Amino acid sequence: MIALAGYHFLILDMEHLLRAGDELMHCVRACESAGVSPWLRVPEVDAKLIGRALDAGVEAVVLPRVESAAEVARAVEAAFFPPLGRRGITGGRVTGFGRLPLPHYIEQANQACPIVPMIESAAGLRALPDILQLPGIGMVLEGALDLALDLQLGPDPLHPQVWQALQEVASACQHAGVPFCANPRTPEQHRHWQALGIRSYLAGEDRGLLHGALKKRLAELQPTT
Repeated sequence: MIALAGYHFLILDMEHLLRAGDELMHCVRACESAGVSPWLRVPEVDAKLIGRALDAGVEAVVLPRVESAAEVARAVEAAFFPPLGRRGITGGRVTGFGRLPLPHYIEQANQACPIVPMIESAAGLRALPDILQLPGIGMVLEGALDLALDLQLGPDPLHPQVWQALQEVASACQHAGVPFCANPRTPEQHRHWQALGIRSYLAGEDRGLLHGALKKRLAELQPTT
């Protein structure tokens, strides 16, 4: 449904939700069938999980709350084949079960940028310049709500201090030539990011969007008296 609505990528979440492998595989197949890029947010940097996710057809691995370049470097190492990393090889579904020769697949995979860090803490802000120097970084996501909590500002993603931090993240990404993905929370924020040339956005969480749409529709149908 999300793919057919026209979205370009979908983040399957394992950070806050418990998901079994067979359920994730159904989601990956659905994404492939409908033409949307499947991404996976992992709970932590787990080399085996990252390798299995990429073997299953996940196209990007989202790393929540990254706080050091070393942490991201371990994820990069897990995502690339030697000599660039330490990922193990399989002739499974990503090679068409052997239709794509392994040397070609390894070359193709090692040219990708599948690692997507999320900046959600003060430590992440400090580490960002070093993170952006690493290979394999496809995009940087912001996590304004968790960032606000980490900065002791409460659950306030619109706090001016958080907004300033997001500007710094976007600027650092721009200077490093790494795409920045914004999560606009107001029309003003969206216009601001558009004016800066930002072209990647998070639309929000499906549960929240569905809940909001259902409440709005109910309000439209209820009597006005």
